[in-house]
Order: sequence, then C-alpha cells, then structure tokens
Amino acid sequence: MSELEGVVQGHRDGHGFVLQPGGSDIYLSQQEMRAVLHRDRVRVRVVRYDRKGRPEGRVLEIVERRKAPIIGRLLHESGVWLVAPEDKRYGQDILIPKNATANAQAGQVVAVELTEPASMFSQPVGRVSEVLGEIDDPGMEIEIAVRKYEVPHRFSPETLAQAAALPERVRPVDKRHRIDLTDVPLVTIDGEDARDFDDAVYCEPFKKGRGKSAFSGYRLLVAIADVSHYVKPGEPIDADAYERATSVYFPRRVIPMLPEKLSNGLCSLNPHEDRLCMVCDMLVTEGGDLEAYQFYPAVMHSHARFTYTEVAAILANTRGPEAAKREALVPHLLHLHEVYRALLKARAARGAVDFETTETQIVCDENGRIEKIVPRIRTEAHRLIEEAMLAANVCAADFIQHGKHPSLFRVHEGPTPEKKTTLQNYLRSLGLGLTVSDDPTPAEFQAIALATKDRVDSLQIHTMLLRSMQQAIYTSANSGHFGLGYQAYTHFTSPIRRYPDLLVHRVIKGLLANKRYHLDASLVSAEPTVVRKGGKPVKSSAKGVPGTMRMNEAEAWDVAGAHCSANERRADEASRDVEAWLKCRYMRERLGEEFSGTVSAATSFGLFVTLDGLYVEGLVHITELGGEYFRFDEARQELRGERSGVRYTIGSRVRVQVSRVDLDGRRIDFRMVREGETDRLIAARAARDKSGERRSSNAVDELAAVQEADRNVKARTRKVASQRNGGGAGRKSPAAGKTRKRR
Repeated sequence: MSELEGVVQGHRDGHGFVLQPGGSDIYLSQQEMRAVLHRDRVRVRVVRYDRKGRPEGRVLEIVERRKAPIIGRLLHESGVWLVAPEDKRYGQDILIPKNATANAQAGQVVAVELTEPASMFSQPVGRVSEVLGEIDDPGMEIEIAVRKYEVPHRFSPETLAQAAALPERVRPVDKRHRIDLTDVPLVTIDGEDARDFDDAVYCEPFKKGRGKSAFSGYRLLVAIADVSHYVKPGEPIDADAYERATSVYFPRRVIPMLPEKLSNGLCSLNPHEDRLCMVCDMLVTEGGDLEAYQFYPAVMHSHARFTYTEVAAILANTRGPEAAKREALVPHLLHLHEVYRALLKARAARGAVDFETTETQIVCDENGRIEKIVPRIRTEAHRLIEEAMLAANVCAADFIQHGKHPSLFRVHEGPTPEKKTTLQNYLRSLGLGLTVSDDPTPAEFQAIALATKDRVDSLQIHTMLLRSMQQAIYTSANSGHFGLGYQAYTHFTSPIRRYPDLLVHRVIKGLLANKRYHLDASLVSAEPTVVRKGGKPVKSSAKGVPGTMRMNEAEAWDVAGAHCSANERRADEASRDVEAWLKCRYMRERLGEEFSGTVSAATSFGLFVTLDGLYVEGLVHITELGGEYFRFDEARQELRGERSGVRYTIGSRVRVQVSRVDLDGRRIDFRMVREGETDRLIAARAARDKSGERRSSNAVDELAAVQEADRNVKARTRKVASQRNGGGAGRKSPAAGKTRKRR
C-alpha cells in the first residue's frame, strides 16, 4: 500500500482528510483523528478503498504539529478547565491546567497554545496565551476570525518604523522621470465607504488620420497608485505585504495589506493631492476594441472623488442637482460612459459571461451588531469602472506576454469534466434545447443565460451555470480567463490591497526599463501551503519541499501564485465567517418569527432558503419537509416527495419559521410553514379557551412555547455529539461564497 504525506483537514463530524495535490484526498476515520489535529502535517498509508474508489488511510507519523494558537471558549465543567475550539474542525476540547488559565473567566474567548499534543488515549493539553474578552463584546467576532483563520493583523516593528520614516507628501525628487498629468482631470469613482483609492480614470474622444487609415474612438486613461515606488523588494513592508497577500474586509473594519500611511495616505489617490501613479493609456475603437496602449510612470492630481451613487445620478440626469455641483467634470463623465458602451459591445462579441447576482451589504450599529442588510445596487457607474479596469488588466497581461517576462496571471479555467457532465445532465433534464458542448466556451454560457433570463426558473439555471465554473487563481502559467473570455488576463489595478498587482507593477517597470524583475526566492521560500484548484488540492511549492531548499525563479513564481491564491481564499473565509456570526446574532432575536423566502440550494439533507428582505440564509432539514420520503434528484437539483410529488428546486418560493440559531456553529435552522397551519393553531387555542383551559397571551406565544419544548427535547438527544464534534452543525451551503464576484 502507498505511503503519502499531506496536511490534515478535520471535519466537524469527527473524521478528517489528508489533502493530496492532484489526487483524491485520503479519508481518516474518527479513530485515526484522535491522535492528530486539524492542519497537522502527517504521513499516512492507504489501507483500503471504498466502493467508489476513494482511499482511506492510517496515520504512520506526525511530521509537523501546527504551532498556531487555537481560539475557543473557556469552560469549567465538573471542576475541569477546558477550551472548546471555535473551529469545530479541531474535533477535540483542550484541557487546561488550573495554573494555566491566565486569570481568564469561564465563558470568555481565549487563545490557547498546546503544551501536550493529542494522542490515541488522551486529549490535548494547553495553556491560555491570550484573553480576548467576552463573546458579546463589540467586534469580538472579528477578533475571533483573524485568529481562527490566522490572518496577520499586526505589522512587525520594523514595518511600522519604515512606514513612519516615509515622507508625508510626494517630494520633487519622486517626480523625476515621470510624465506630468496633473492638468488632466483624472477622477476616482468608488463606494461611499471607501477609504483607499487606487484607481483614477479619464476619457476623451480621439481621432487620427484620414481616409481608410483614419481612427475614430476614445483615449482612455487608467491611472493606478504606484505602490512599487515605496514598497521595495527585500524591505520589511514588502515582507509583511507578501505574508498578508491581500487586504481583508469585514463590516466596519479592514485588515490592510499595507500600513495606513501608505494605504490611506501616500499611495491613495486622494482628491486634490499630487500622487505617483502607473498609467495604462489606451486607444479604444467605437466598437470597443483595444487599438493601442502604452504604460508609463506619471504624476497625477485627482480632480474629484466621486461615489458610484453620484455618478449614476449624473449619468441619469445631466441637468440634475448632482450634475450642477460638478458641472466642469460632467463632459468627461459622459465620455467615460461612451467608452464604456463601446467596451460593452466588445464584451458581447467575445461572449463574456455576465450573471446578475444580488450582492449585499451589512449595516452595523455603534456596537457592531447588524442594523439591517441591504442589497448593493449595481449601477452604470459600477459597470463603467469595471470595464475600464478590465481593459487595463488585459493590456497589462498582453504587455507582459509580449515582453516574455515571468509574472502572475489571473487564470480562470473552464468547467472540470465532472462539473461539465453535471451541467449537461441538468440542462437536458429541463428540456431547454440548449446545452454546453464537450469543449464549452464562455459564449455558450452567456447564450444560455440570455435565453433563460425571463423564465421563472432563471435563478435556478443561472446558479447552476455559475457553480459549474472553477475558481479563479493566480499562476505563472497563462491559461486564459474563461468567464471573461480573455486569452490572457492579470491583475494590475489594485496594488494597495492585492500583492499580485504589486508584482505585476514591478514586472511592467522592469520591461519599461529594458530590465528583468527577479522575484526574491527568499521571500517566497516558506513552508508549502495547500490550496484548492477546481476542487482539487494544489501544493504551493512546485516540489513540495521545505523553504530552506533553494528553488529556481520559475518555481518561485509558482509558489507566489499559490500563496496569493490561498490567502485570497483565507480572506474570503474569514469575511464569510464574520458575516455568518453577525447574521446568527441578528436572527437569534427573531426566533419563532415567520418569513417568506426563496430556495437557494437543494441538497440530499435539505433545503437552503434565503429570506426575503433580510438576505439571510438558513437550512430547512429534510425531516422538516413533512411525513413522507423526499428523494434528491442530482440532475435536476431538486427534492421530490415520493408520495405527493411535491418538488423543491432552486428558486422555489416557501414560507418558513426561524426554529433554531446555533451561534457557535454559524447555523440557522428553519422549519417549513404550510398554508393554514397558523390559522389551525389559533382555532385550536380558541376552542380550548371556550372549554375553560388556561389562556396564553396569544396564539403565537403558545406556538413558540410548543416549538421551544420540542427543540429542547431534540437538543438533549444530541447533547454529547454537539459538545464534542458539533453534531454536524454548520454544514456549508453550496451557495456560499457567491455574494462576491472576483475577477
């Protein structure tokens, strides 16, 4: 039997997997997981295969124990102190000696360092290294998330000292050998709550030549903050930026990639301030094709800070009050809108996929609790900026390819064979007469999206199209961007918040100076990181060797791409975890209330339902659907009752009641409310009242009391399992992660 090495990924039900690059993950039973913890590196032997050919392993050696602190709640049970990990994938509580509690109180959130590892016959032992506070403290969910997902949130002393030594303003010496664009009315367009501005735009009509060689179109300037001027390779700021790889956005708080002096000061394109920038200067035809482009370093002076809402209002009414306040800049905004319309033509011609999804924004009160959840309205202003940034990114990728310089590309590959087959079967089951070929193209996806946009089940169809695609990653090997329909694509436009963009800037500067930028192998020579590519694990190191071994430059770029991809996923997971915690806290105050909603996903164990107006998702377990057997149809992605024929698919309208909120498991449970059920309960209560029975305050209170008693009975039967391994709570929705599109 083969022996393999990999990183353990625990499961909240007690079992686990050893992640394997390019192959099947190796299953570890609950018994095998007793001696290891989530994220340990182990060597295993494959001992058997199940009926589907999936391997099961036995742990031979623990190669490396994870050193990071574990976050959890300190509990005092039967005279024993222990910590229940916040991350249920750890699977075991950690024993804490009496003299190792650091004066923390029972119920507080703490960080624990292990002093004795887990074994087959004993629980892990640790000591409290940090007391975070009470679970209800404002912002505690963020403090938990940054530690739970190991998000770096403190800059090193060397980085802070280097940032403090930076100048307050752009100096004359910094402007040398740069194009002066201070007289060009470049403007920034961002959200109302944006604090760092890394892109500015300007457009004007452009004509050149006569006759057949004449060119008529637009000159589009995209100016991007020149972070690479201040963040040099080998310096502390650069090392910290690489470690973070991306800024992490939470409600009311941002963990920035760069110190605030750079992210909100020197590098931010603040209005009416001179700033250093890298410019992508493009000529766009009236049909939206990129005729020519050039890159150059420049000095700019932002003439205004616009918001999306303001620009949308101006474009909708050029004689309105918003336009009157910005009269001098309105013509330039109209030119930007014209080039945007031209770029849309090219987008349609290449068949780029564009799904309209509902993105939400959490509005919090002063204590950090949800006040309301509102949809983000995607206006013409949003699309305008998106198309301008896409054009600049494409030019950057093309420039690097022509220069034959190693770099990072943003790669989005087509569906895997398994996902493609699932999608084909689904489309065939609907009888649409539309499907995707064995070698699908973005145009096929877009054609199906457009053909079905007015159907009642359009949400279901578009969701299935979206799920069939792989996640975009950073890699040194260019494979194109399937969703956008580009042969080559990279990220150039956000170096303040994304490290790959900073690397691309350095590469472009090197090409402009006829030099090569050599990625520092010592920067990326960290321990291998395992990330997911299309559902399969990929090791960040090309050879999976410790960082102390030398690697060539090609391998260094591979490692950097995998590192940035992994940290992007980590940032998304941390953000979703905080949002889930806030939503659970929000819905805990609405136990027993009824809401209308839409089925967002159907699974073999139940339905995920998103509530109207609240945009909160919860699970209706299959046992709550009624007294008959429901069968999951994978091809149609629906649950169907065998006796009644009742079908629940994505997009089905239902009415549910909030029955349970599990804050620790980040899970909200609903029960189905059937038509007339509440009326029958009210009538039954009235009948009992007439017979002299004790009156309750109202029918809703009585219903809630009965349901609460039922929940308590169920909870007691699952108590032991819930305490130890989470009882299966917190199953991840197949729809999770679709609230934000990453290009």
